[in-house]
Amino acid sequence: MKIHEYQAKEILRKYNIPVPNGILITKKSQAADAAKKLGTNVVVVKAQIHAGGRGKGGGVKLAKNPQEAEKHAGNILGMTLVTPQTGAAGQRVRKVLIEEGMPIAKELYMGILVDRQTSRVLIMASEAGGMEIEEVAADTPEKIFTETIDPVTGVKPYTARKIAFALNLDGEVMKKIIPFIINLYDAFIKEDCTMLEINPLVITSDKRALALDAKVDIDDNAMYRHKDTQKLRDLNEEDPAEVEASKFNLNYIKLDGNIGCMVNGAGLAMATMDIIKLSGGEPANFLDVGGGADEEMIENGFRIILSDPSVKGIFINIFGGILRCDILARGVIAATKTLAIKIPVVVRMEGTNMEEGHRILKNSGMNFVIGNGMKDGAQKVVKAIQ
Repeated sequence: MKIHEYQAKEILRKYNIPVPNGILITKKSQAADAAKKLGTNVVVVKAQIHAGGRGKGGGVKLAKNPQEAEKHAGNILGMTLVTPQTGAAGQRVRKVLIEEGMPIAKELYMGILVDRQTSRVLIMASEAGGMEIEEVAADTPEKIFTETIDPVTGVKPYTARKIAFALNLDGEVMKKIIPFIINLYDAFIKEDCTMLEINPLVITSDKRALALDAKVDIDDNAMYRHKDTQKLRDLNEEDPAEVEASKFNLNYIKLDGNIGCMVNGAGLAMATMDIIKLSGGEPANFLDVGGGADEEMIENGFRIILSDPSVKGIFINIFGGILRCDILARGVIAATKTLAIKIPVVVRMEGTNMEEGHRILKNSGMNFVIGNGMKDGAQKVVKAIQ
């Protein structure tokens, strides 16, 4: 689950990680008062969306007085902000953070994530703060320092010192950055984060270390441990079809193609998308209905796939285990009747009651196409939409 910058900073405050003071607003008229309350010569007006690169898209502005803050807030609120992470469609800005300006002496980068190669937590740090870390990794990878953390010991002071030395920090700042790193790791573990990124982590001219920006992603599977964090979910920032799918325990992710996919099992879903690509098609979505799907879930899956107007054909690829092939076939027929589906539907099924499932589809009086294996099914759906 993604959360906003202002929400991430509230979490960081709980772990004694210094962040700038800020006030969230949703109306232009609130901006000047917010700037006055902060009481600094400069304030920063920051769009709050679930994407990075906001500054490049015009979503972060400096204001030297309350009137400027109000002007910038008026321009940013309601705008469709396009960044490299939003895609071409962009994201509408509904909230703005008015934050105190900082006398910045140095900008650093620090990120914590789960490293799949080592199955451990990895801390990344760089003196190239304020830049996209992907660009730094591509152009100057030597500027990125990484430290793999032993889950038994966690981050000890000597580990934090090692990271601080890699950032070329002097003694006075070193004393402040060590607890900063230790507390950041503590927040990552206790909040069940999958990613915690501070970019930039700034050193001010008066030798303070602050998280000037913060991006936090939290593991959905651990959300039962964080009832308060669940309330931070902003449905306006999520794809409506993905939100709808989550209501029915369907795992759906929209993609850019035109072939809708309905599959049971995440691994099979990935393989299905691959074989569609290899057959010359483009998958429109990832949709895993799970092993225990019933007719209602199948109908909801169809409805969500069809909510995407770019879908020109549907490929159903099911391995019948808990979800028997005859149940799938009846669900497909019921959904086709209810939703009046007029685009090609190709069904490939293997496993429990496969013959019965094929018989039900063939005797339905509907124009389903049967795929004899994954490759044949993928090729048939690609051909059907051409």
